[in-house]
Amino acid sequence: MKLIDTLQDEHVLIEQVLGSFRTYVDGTAGPDDGRRFAAFFTEFAGHFHHDREERVFMDALVKVAELPGGRGPVRAIAHEHAQMKEWLCEMMPLLEQRPQSEDDRVRLRDLATRYSHALWRHIDAENSVLYPEGAERLRRCGIRELPDRPMNEAEAAAREDGAAMLLRYPPVEDVTLTRGDGCFMCRAHGETCDGLEAEWWTEYEWEEGGDASD
Repeated sequence: MKLIDTLQDEHVLIEQVLGSFRTYVDGTAGPDDGRRFAAFFTEFAGHFHHDREERVFMDALVKVAELPGGRGPVRAIAHEHAQMKEWLCEMMPLLEQRPQSEDDRVRLRDLATRYSHALWRHIDAENSVLYPEGAERLRRCGIRELPDRPMNEAEAAAREDGAAMLLRYPPVEDVTLTRGDGCFMCRAHGETCDGLEAEWWTEYEWEEGGDASD
């Protein structure tokens, strides 16, 4: 499915810019680049990327594949989108503020770590569960392609700024973060989602897959 391939390609850039953002936060650069990072995560990752996930892909999962929208993976992903948007709003004043006090710098690093950890793990959950499993269920309903849209001017400018930040602030990996595939690695598992099998599996899938004791 072309839309899913495109969304996964966008994940690569978002992951890289997250690493670049962490480099920026740990340094002493000015507010102009802070605003560029804020625009990237707001306009490109939020208004463009997350919007299409919700309004196109996840909407089709609910309306066409008749998967639950009020619980399970769809609700968990939408909830995380909203949560990370709130966290980004918390960081905005600190990104645009110079000079910063030591307390401000510590606060920004804490917020950036929380935000980046959540978004990295969110991407893992989408790549390993939501995208492949959702696309398979749409195929069962005869849907092999979904509509897409081009970036608007603000979204395209934010993407270019994000790519430029990669050169200015070499991305880092956070070795303190445990990442991985599957429901049990997802932040939502056991909280807002009981896992793919409990939420989405049909009786046929349970018969084919068996239970944990088999």
